[in-house]
Amino acid sequence: MDAQKKICIIGSGNWGSAIAKIVGANAAQNAKFDSRVNMWVFEEMVDGRKLTEIINTQHENVKYLPGHKLPHNVIAVPDLVEAVSGAEVLVFVIPHQFIGKVCDTIKDKIRKDALGLSLIKGVDEGPDGLKLISDVIQEKLGITISVLMGANIANEVAEEKFCETTIGCKNKDHGALLKELMQTRNFRITVVEESDVVEICGALKNVVAVGAGFCDGLGFGDNTKAASCGVADLITTCYGGRNRRVAEAFAKTGKSIEELEKEMLNGQKLQGPATAAEVHHILTLKNMVHKFPLFNAVYQICYQGHPVGEFISCLQNHPEHM
Repeated sequence: MDAQKKICIIGSGNWGSAIAKIVGANAAQNAKFDSRVNMWVFEEMVDGRKLTEIINTQHENVKYLPGHKLPHNVIAVPDLVEAVSGAEVLVFVIPHQFIGKVCDTIKDKIRKDALGLSLIKGVDEGPDGLKLISDVIQEKLGITISVLMGANIANEVAEEKFCETTIGCKNKDHGALLKELMQTRNFRITVVEESDVVEICGALKNVVAVGAGFCDGLGFGDNTKAASCGVADLITTCYGGRNRRVAEAFAKTGKSIEELEKEMLNGQKLQGPATAAEVHHILTLKNMVHKFPLFNAVYQICYQGHPVGEFISCLQNHPEHM
């Protein structure tokens, strides 16, 4: 660990900005890291000003994480190639729908020895079935990728409320370095080698959260919701996450997911329904839809016009009868 490692955060939404708060503070204090942290910001205008300009002068992402100051050493960069230039650690935190385009843009512009850390919850459809986002990044960029997934509502992380998270990393040295970059007193990290398991749980829990939101919108109790939930990340997102919130409004208002996304999320993207569609396609190819009634019910309601009021009966019926 001779030269200080340069960090780039690729993404600057709600979660990306919360992570920038942690990474910026840690990089400023730890001699292993260059204190300047680049954060790629998709440029947009907010009240007549460029978002990057606001972040770099007010040190606050007023659109996606209002009310939280970012460390002064986190620098918003609107040009993706410029942001990643020379970075030895690349932290990917963008909606999973955009990862292919981002990787194509930077594939010949990054260091070959860069370490990647994906905080992206979602899956992609490969020709032979499910593809993890980390695999998409690894194949396109040829770099080593680890993942960070946990019960982490972005605003609570930014407020420094205590939470736990997991880094999945096959290389112990890389895992230790990434833990140093990410861990704080209130953001506790466990490093495990099973990165694939960590990532798939992080992706699929968003589909379950949509189901939990339907339960809330239909006025069912906590016992009903608990019947479709697991632990930690799953429980947290089922009570506090955006997938649950929008799904509740969907059940109550009858508006489409797209309308509600625009109305409620201020430009953020919903991961649960898109993941449900990708998973459904793969389950159909594998002839396994019947084994995953919750995922199928969420898909049918989000994309097939199936009445949300029949959500619970969908879980009890064979999907061929839906």
